[in-house]
Amino acid sequence: MKTNYIAVYAVLILLFSGCDKFLDRPPLTALDDNTNGWTSEEKLRMYADKYYADFFNGYGIAFNYGTAPMTSSTNTDDVVSLGNQANFTRSVPNSGIWSYTNIRSLNIMLDRIETRMSGILSEEAKAHWTAVGKFFRAFRYCELVQSYGDVPYYDFELFDTDLEELYKPRTARNEVMNHVYDDWLYVLENIRTNDGDDQKLNKYIAAGFISRLALTEASWQKYYYNNPGQAKKFYELAIEAAQIDISSGKYDIVTDYKSLFTSKDLKGNKDMVLYRGYDAALGVTHAIASQCNLSESTNNGPTTDLLKAYLCTDGKTWGNSAVANASEFDLTSMIQSRDPRFEATFFSKPNLLNRSALFYVTKYFSREAEESVVTGNGLPTEFSSNRNETDAPILRYSEVLLNWIEAKAELASMGGAAVTQDDINKSINKIRQRPVAAEAKSRGVENLPDLLLNALPTDPDRDPSVSPLLWEIRRERRLEFVFETNRLADLRRWSKLEYMDNEQNTDLLSGGWVDFPVELPNELDAKNIGVFAVVDKDGTETVYNGTNDAEMKGFYKHQNNNPRLPFLNQANINPYLTPVGLVQMDEYELKGYVLKQTEGWPQN
Repeated sequence: MKTNYIAVYAVLILLFSGCDKFLDRPPLTALDDNTNGWTSEEKLRMYADKYYADFFNGYGIAFNYGTAPMTSSTNTDDVVSLGNQANFTRSVPNSGIWSYTNIRSLNIMLDRIETRMSGILSEEAKAHWTAVGKFFRAFRYCELVQSYGDVPYYDFELFDTDLEELYKPRTARNEVMNHVYDDWLYVLENIRTNDGDDQKLNKYIAAGFISRLALTEASWQKYYYNNPGQAKKFYELAIEAAQIDISSGKYDIVTDYKSLFTSKDLKGNKDMVLYRGYDAALGVTHAIASQCNLSESTNNGPTTDLLKAYLCTDGKTWGNSAVANASEFDLTSMIQSRDPRFEATFFSKPNLLNRSALFYVTKYFSREAEESVVTGNGLPTEFSSNRNETDAPILRYSEVLLNWIEAKAELASMGGAAVTQDDINKSINKIRQRPVAAEAKSRGVENLPDLLLNALPTDPDRDPSVSPLLWEIRRERRLEFVFETNRLADLRRWSKLEYMDNEQNTDLLSGGWVDFPVELPNELDAKNIGVFAVVDKDGTETVYNGTNDAEMKGFYKHQNNNPRLPFLNQANINPYLTPVGLVQMDEYELKGYVLKQTEGWPQN
């Protein structure tokens, strides 16, 4: 039977979890907490299992997408939406604050391991489960500081009567993350290398996530807080953690790109550090294909900016490449001349089901299902509605490799050891040489050549504040994780949200290339006058007027695609951190305390 992280131990969750909102947490029921809740390692394991669905969401359950790809990644420079582009928060909300439900629950777990299970657990088991609790607690604190910056820190069970603690001032981010850093060291030293199932939390899974989270904090410290000492500390930990997985021999890049997201069984796949299993026989399914099954429409598609980022098969940018049709952006030319991940991500013809960009994303739709739809045999049942049963990658080995090489490159820019060609070969080039699917090869798809340190691509669109090496590492991340959940988090940690500013980048409002007279001639009719437009490579926009059919060739731009509001360099608006609500600030004041507003937002 496949491993499923959606197994829900309902009784334990109801009895052991607190309420959803900070300051509203009733105590545990006396029965389970005092009688039979902490009497065996197996019960402790069941208690910890409930965190898997919280932290490792995958594709969600049924139509509850949660943080699933294609649903939580729409507000980035990769995605153009039909209509108004999503805005960043522009004012302090009436209500809103952090949730400490998981932290309270984890502090209870850690307390009970120490105070009630010493005679039940061996020293090894006690250390392992303490490490598990500290891993999840550190994970949640990372999420909190990435959103709010300074947040209250608690490493003990908190009761409703502890007003001084409940309403204490926000703890400085560095202090919070120094506690997290110490927890991570404990985790890497004490967590088991195997807990009986390679998809149960172990040293390698923990190390992979620590490489991500430590890299994230290091980047915030370098680029947002301008704290090189703290940044160096976390970059070094990111490298150390990633190296654990790299040196283990457990993982490799062995699967073609599309199969990573469309497989019904990822068990034993060496590309996976952690995945979430689905099984229709158990009634555990999802609905990710409803976003990309060639049968349902979508309002989100790729930006022209994203499409221009794909390298050609000689490893050069489209404007510098000698590859045939390198400067062309029609789907056939791009499939044959670009990074193979392009072919694995998009349908092969412009499609009006993608209403914002015409390039239809099929990254999460299997080749077999696509063939069934194209040949008129219909949409397979398992890709319709919420019947999807493909397994969801949670942490891929490719991410660990890219975390590792980015941290090394950042340290090198801060006086550390220089990145070597061998480092590039072990990371970016290993990813580039992954297998290409037979169907892709039949379309003329080829792998990119190795990235060479002495011949980095010359990119006229490179941000001049970013070194050529880091620019290529960041490009690799963008294309490896496109339409997943990484891009906005990456832009935040690099302090590069300006890439999403429509006034600075007009390529964010147009989508894929279309030759209307050839590819979609029937759409040049009265109903689309003043609605459809195209933008040529020089940025000239042509709106359809009913008589200019021959001119309708270029990057598609729907006239309803409107820019997001400006969000940078405005007083009392900080797009990087989340403000707390007025209601919560008033609640503190009524009880005689002060809740300080998040950095960059007005106190009142």
